[in-house]
Formats: sequence, structure tokens, C-alpha cells
Amino acid sequence: MVNTLLEVVKIRVAFFDRDGTIIEDYPDEKWSSITAPEFVSNSINTLQKVQEKGYKIIIITNQYLINEGYITLQQYEQINKLMIERLSSQGIKVLDVFYCPHRRDEGCNCIKPRTGMIYKAINKYSNIDINQSFMIGDSKADINLAINLNMKGFGIGVDATDPRIKKLDNLKDLISYI
Repeated sequence: MVNTLLEVVKIRVAFFDRDGTIIEDYPDEKWSSITAPEFVSNSINTLQKVQEKGYKIIIITNQYLINEGYITLQQYEQINKLMIERLSSQGIKVLDVFYCPHRRDEGCNCIKPRTGMIYKAINKYSNIDINQSFMIGDSKADINLAINLNMKGFGIGVDATDPRIKKLDNLKDLISYI
């Protein structure tokens, strides 16, 4: 009798913030007039290189704009759809997108820097190796999410005293650290 043991293949994930990291961010009140994503300089090229280095890409994004009334869920979904289509046309496969629609004062467990969205990702994709994954974003909330999960993080223009966090001057610098 032959015993067969199926080993779960672990995956490394690059958790990317969306607004200000992949696509441009705007003051809250301007978002209601945005109909299509404008990509941050070097974001497409950087995502391609991250993917080439063997990372799966998951987007983790606070979208408090929805419940605070700046945009509708449909507006969020349309911008996201156009972003994913453009990335796909460039050969970039986004494994998933997790978003938090809650107001900043709602007390949910998913708004960054709380860990809910990452735990949703881990529950959905149980083969994520969090120790070989990282978070990248342009805000303290992104960096603090990485710290809260005891994982490696990169802050675009964001300082942190935690040794697991590396400050980057711009997104394209990420490639030299992974």
C-alpha cells in the first residue's frame, strides 16, 4: 500500500495598497468625479516585475469613501474593473482584491491598519505564506498593518522605526528589495 501525502504549495503574496500606490489618490471630495483610474508612475512595470519574481498580487484597500458618501459602491466597482482590465492587458494577474467600505468611525475589523482584510485573504487562500509575503503602501495605515501582522512592509515615502519596514522613495525601488 502506497501512502500519498499531498503537500500544500505555499505562495508568496505581495499585498498592495490601491490608491496612491497602484493608481492615483485624490482628496476625498474629488473622488466623486473620478470615472477611470490613472496609474501611478512605474506601477504597472513594478507589478510585472513583482509577479516575475514569483509573488501573487492581492490588493488590500480602504474604501471608507463608500460608507462616508463620497462615492457609491458602483463607482468603486467601475474604477476597480477598469484597473483590473488594464493590469490584465499588461499580463498582470491580480489574485484578488479585498476592500473595506466602512466609515472610519464604524469600528470594523477590516479597515487598515486593522488586520481583517489580510485574514480574509488567508482564510480564502489557506496556502499564503505570510512570512514570505509583504505589504506595500503609501500611508501609515499600510505600514502599521504590516507591523500588526509581524510581516515585512514597504512604505512609499513613509517612515517607520520597525526594522521590518523599509521606506522607499518611490514604487519602482521595491524591486531591489524583494
